[in-house]
Amino acid sequence: MKLAKIPIALQLYSIREDCERDLLATLESVADMGYDGVEFAGYYGRSANELRDILESIGLKACGIHVNIESLLGGELERTIEFNHILGNRFLVVPGLPEERRKSKAAWLETARLMNEIAEKLEPEGMRVGYHNHTIEFQPINGKLPWDIFFGTTVSDVMMQLDTGNAMRSGVSSEGILEILKRYPGRATTVHLKEFAATNEQALIGEGQMKWREFFSLCETLGGTEWYIVEQENYAFPPLECARRCMINLGKMRR
Repeated sequence: MKLAKIPIALQLYSIREDCERDLLATLESVADMGYDGVEFAGYYGRSANELRDILESIGLKACGIHVNIESLLGGELERTIEFNHILGNRFLVVPGLPEERRKSKAAWLETARLMNEIAEKLEPEGMRVGYHNHTIEFQPINGKLPWDIFFGTTVSDVMMQLDTGNAMRSGVSSEGILEILKRYPGRATTVHLKEFAATNEQALIGEGQMKWREFFSLCETLGGTEWYIVEQENYAFPPLECARRCMINLGKMRR
């Protein structure tokens, strides 16, 4: 199996404690592992200028940030846009919602309408908004999955950041993951690579049940994928070592 040269990033939540201790040294280690970029889930007390300078100094790109939806509303949106222009990041991803925005089908539809408005405001800024799943998105409401309620209502400019491991933990099969990509072509602009193994919560990429060959093929042919993003949350080894091993396994797939 040979992967197309889609760049690979690391979601920094995977190594958050290392980042808190020494951000520069940690990001240098990430670059040395062969990662092309990082996705932020917090800024470790640094300004956008400081983060941009750190990334530029070690050759990493910002491929996204995880932000709460309130950061994309009202006056907060302007500040979020300014921060990300400085950082050099185009992708603003909401990694979950407060209960009132997801407690019913009507709530999901209203959230979808809101995300469409945000996408329209971001378009002239050269940015896109997206949504990242955990497990609730695949637990039916009145017989329909929230994921489908949401992405069946949002415009194509709203990115679908599918987290493979989270979806499979909710009961979606590996075949079901592939069907999601087929159902929403061109919307998997960034995807989270996370393994799932029913007998091993600490499985690294390539060590579980996910059908990576088929998944990568779909990402590269109809998904519109621009970034693969590794996220590892359960650790058989220290977090940085897990990140390194995930990259090694992905490197074997590339070859």
